[in-house]
Amino acid sequence: MSNMGARVSRMFRNFNLENRVIREISKEKPLVAPRHKTPVLPPVTAGVSEVIHGKNEPLVSLLKTVWVQSEDPLPAEDLHRRRPLKFSLPGPGHGLADITDVPKGRLSLVEALRALNSHKTQPATWTAERVALEYCLAPADTTALLQFFIPFNVKILPPQRDGQKQIKGS
Repeated sequence: MSNMGARVSRMFRNFNLENRVIREISKEKPLVAPRHKTPVLPPVTAGVSEVIHGKNEPLVSLLKTVWVQSEDPLPAEDLHRRRPLKFSLPGPGHGLADITDVPKGRLSLVEALRALNSHKTQPATWTAERVALEYCLAPADTTALLQFFIPFNVKILPPQRDGQKQIKGS
């Protein structure tokens, strides 16, 4: 049934198609918008070309006074130097016992917590500069670490007693 409807609609769609196409093609085309007028540039003379391509002695003398000094980058070995761990977790079983050194500029989790705790408990002695020297860190990174990262405060709650009232949740 749907095939029958498609045939009928196709018949009406294609009815007198050639005449409609010829009528559309024979219509006058719209006019194109006028172009912007561009100023006519004067032709380049030989004198201007000499000025452009000529040698400017004051600029050449200034260029001779410029001195560029470059340095070779650090060898790859210096970038990947490692330092031994200052602190680690006691005993095996934590998954961190096999780590013995870290790259310079990095901290292990235990060292980071210890450095943050030392700065929190004794900020006068454990300044950002001392922490940076102790753990071979960049001073700017160490300052940002101590300013924006706050270690957790652990609060130990006393055990529940039978005689105390408790709030019951619903």
